[in-house]
Amino acid sequence: MRFSSCYIPTLKESPADAEVVSHKLLLRAGMVRRLTSGLYIYLPLGLKIIDKIANVVREEVNASGFQELLMPMVQPADLWKETGRWEHYGKELLRFKDRNEREYCLGPTHEEVITDLVRGEVRSYRQLPVRLYQIQSKFRDEIRPRFGLMRGREFMMKDGYSFDADSAGAEQSYKLMYDAYTRIFRRLGLKFRAVEADTGSIGGNFSHEFMVLADTGEDTIAFCHDCDYAANVERAEVVWKGAPCADACPEHEKVATPGAHSVEEVAAMLRVPAAAIVKTMLFNVDGKTVAVLVRGDREVNDIKLKNLLKAQDVELAGAATVEALTRAPVGFAGPVGLDVPIYADLELQGATDYVTGANAADAHFKHVDLRRDAVVTAWADLRAITAEDVCPRCGGRIELTKGIEVGHIFMLGLKYSEAMHAAFLDENGKEQLMIMGCYGIGVSRVAASAIEQNHDENGIVFPPPVAPFECILLNLDPRNAEVTAKAEEIYAMLQGLGVDVLLDDREERPGVKFKDADLLGAPMQLVVGGKGLARGIVECKDRRSGEKGELSVEDIEEGFSQWAAAVRRGWEAQQA
Repeated sequence: MRFSSCYIPTLKESPADAEVVSHKLLLRAGMVRRLTSGLYIYLPLGLKIIDKIANVVREEVNASGFQELLMPMVQPADLWKETGRWEHYGKELLRFKDRNEREYCLGPTHEEVITDLVRGEVRSYRQLPVRLYQIQSKFRDEIRPRFGLMRGREFMMKDGYSFDADSAGAEQSYKLMYDAYTRIFRRLGLKFRAVEADTGSIGGNFSHEFMVLADTGEDTIAFCHDCDYAANVERAEVVWKGAPCADACPEHEKVATPGAHSVEEVAAMLRVPAAAIVKTMLFNVDGKTVAVLVRGDREVNDIKLKNLLKAQDVELAGAATVEALTRAPVGFAGPVGLDVPIYADLELQGATDYVTGANAADAHFKHVDLRRDAVVTAWADLRAITAEDVCPRCGGRIELTKGIEVGHIFMLGLKYSEAMHAAFLDENGKEQLMIMGCYGIGVSRVAASAIEQNHDENGIVFPPPVAPFECILLNLDPRNAEVTAKAEEIYAMLQGLGVDVLLDDREERPGVKFKDADLLGAPMQLVVGGKGLARGIVECKDRRSGEKGELSVEDIEEGFSQWAAAVRRGWEAQQA
């Protein structure tokens, strides 16, 4: 392709509303344009990136035995009502009615549609397994779409589904997709981790997220240095191997703590460490209020609470609820005398003599023994993991890092087949429910994540498989016949080698061309200019390392091939 005939509207400055690196650079590089909140137009280079990612996904998913189909984005409400998700999915599900007052939604995912399809076609165990997928636009009405393609309302997604006759078959389908995802993200040149994750609104028995490692990631990952354990912090288990404390402490007493609402304020006022304070948090769980207790220097993991109570909705109780139940302002809640179910983190069993809120304004209790002074409904792992904790698998050192979720696979089990009666007859003629799996990749999010992981102060630094062009060839003087002739000759040579190349043939100043080349992020740059040709060389630059070199004009094909192979090896080494 030639720059002069391509639509690549680059920008010198980032738009004011662009927040994260990928959003800024996608706009500056002329790859996307915002239509309205959370909706983006993919310009030619942006679409080319999406297509390259989608092609890698197709090749690996096809090779794993899944077949591609295409389902409508618009879905009838009746299917969602069968599973109960019409009511429970939340406001992210965009619901509407057609001219006949029939209810529909824009699909954020397709479990109901695919289950309806398969239950109407499959009758016998001989027809199983069924493994299908699609690559299609999805819509989720995010309350606050932000970060460009990282969290838009409409996005490109690959979603796959498996239907098996038994657990062994379902586990095989799950492993096929796990392995396919591993190959996909390796081929795309991304540094990533597969981590255990919560199943969220999709549901199911267990799941894994595939996380691109990046400092700008919204999610935090806990991983072990000594084994392959890795989990999203929402899911990461906290190991407590202590024994319940048998020490006695004095009877609890109320002390004045005027204006001390936070753990830090109470600790300073009473001269105790934060670990000696019990934090009491009230939550609304499916319409009922419960209390959660954690150490003052810990944070409640509300996902663990949701899973413990098998709840649909969990949210912090509002100030009015807190004041009604504790008869005190927010900041003074405590477990002593609190008339709601109380769930305490396991770690609190290891000590006594705690400080807690006194359920009275400007007051706390000292010398609280939770077993003696409070009625604990259950003890459970309810806190967020920290770097001080140990690996729940091997006891090794845990590290926390940031990541961007680009893929998520779920072992759904019977969640949808039971709700929608997706059944088959086994070899004995007995009716059985199909066991399902669900597998998603955010194709457009992969594009943004690649930029979040690979950029510098000059622009994007694309991995070769994701880049819209593997090489940018700069003609520094299009009016010079000799320079133009050599640039055209090299352009034809690169195309003959199968290199995806962009020829910058614009009549622009060299500085503009160099800046645009760095901004667009092609892994390789070749520069043809009058001074270089006079010396019999073409300049080359590795965009990732910044290293510059020279290739002889006489044996440019062999020289380029060797240099390009070295550039690609550099990317592979970085990923490893």
